[in-house]
Amino acid sequence: MEETYLTIADFKLSGKSVLVRVDVNSPVDPETLKVIDDSRIREHAETLKRLSEAGAKVVVLAHQGRSGDPDFIPMRQHVEILSRILGRPVKYVNDTFGEEAQKAVKALDNGDILFLENVRFWAGEAKDKPGVEHAESPLVKNLAPLLDIFVNDAFAAAHRSHASMVGFAEVLPSAAGLIMERELKALGKVLEGAERPCVYVLGGAKADDAVDVTNAVLGKGIADTVLTCGVIGQLFLCAKGFDLGVPNSAYLKNKGYDKFIPAATELIREYGLKIKIPVDVAVRKPSGVREEIPVERLPAADPIQDLGLETARQYGDILRAAKTIVVNGPAGVYEEKGFEVGTREILEASIASGGFTVIGGGHTVAAARELNVADKIGYMSTGGGAFIEYLIKGTLPAVEALKKAAKR
Repeated sequence: MEETYLTIADFKLSGKSVLVRVDVNSPVDPETLKVIDDSRIREHAETLKRLSEAGAKVVVLAHQGRSGDPDFIPMRQHVEILSRILGRPVKYVNDTFGEEAQKAVKALDNGDILFLENVRFWAGEAKDKPGVEHAESPLVKNLAPLLDIFVNDAFAAAHRSHASMVGFAEVLPSAAGLIMERELKALGKVLEGAERPCVYVLGGAKADDAVDVTNAVLGKGIADTVLTCGVIGQLFLCAKGFDLGVPNSAYLKNKGYDKFIPAATELIREYGLKIKIPVDVAVRKPSGVREEIPVERLPAADPIQDLGLETARQYGDILRAAKTIVVNGPAGVYEEKGFEVGTREILEASIASGGFTVIGGGHTVAAARELNVADKIGYMSTGGGAFIEYLIKGTLPAVEALKKAAKR
């Protein structure tokens, strides 16, 4: 893919004041308010270390949680964790763009790393606006004059047209960080010039996303086949006229997913056999036992928890013959013993294909780790909503901001 944005390799960094937007939004224990997973902090540490070792004065901007949620906390813990990961002190100021923050930025020496306070503590951050409008915000107006370069490494938040994501790119030379660069290259590989056959696996429980992705990748000729599973598989079974049974139909209705059945029906009509739906499912009996049910024997009196063994076999055969694979969403309730079968087969068959596999979404990545196959996956995206939106649209607001900056 031809790059239309700059990267940190395009800049001389020594002595430069560099603002880095990262996404270290982490799971927090609701009782202790302690960060319980440092995965994202570790991932972004690579970019911060690279900039620091190049002699930049590194200023870090990030968010944690949303206003009103239990995990809406200061960044102090993130700084302590980052300091341990890097094996060196990281400065922290309990201010985002006020006098204390500005004073701390001005006091930096080459190689220093300074973490500013949770950018969402400022209410203006989370408003969706064009970059030109955010460039007039107090966040950008106060910090930009103290900076030389803006680096966006927050791919997981790149679908948000928020102030810290798109405002600085309007007024500063801008670059993609290491994570952002890797994400865009990996997704570009599956969206542009993917080796064939190209197979998408859509599982999990986000029905609206799955309908949009299916329409996008089949309509644009990006994918050859879409395999449906999880709640998405159930949605498409309904679209084919199958009665899933009371517990499953009630779940779809309670979630509001039944409204997507007409759209799924239209997709099946338009794309036919390019969309694969389960031929059997696995339900959980009241005793907890797994039972296989061919779709011809539906409706089921018990909740559907996984693909059936025959569907898993058929999907596995398709995936092992693929050259490019995108997986978003698990095939079932992989957390429950006995119902991880479909998810495991999809991931293991993807690996066995020898092709290029990209997986995205928090639950998909968590499943890969739980099933001990994460280290064999070609690429695991840090994004959830950003991953999906990029698959649908082929770009994101923050990416467009970087491209616009590169043209200046």
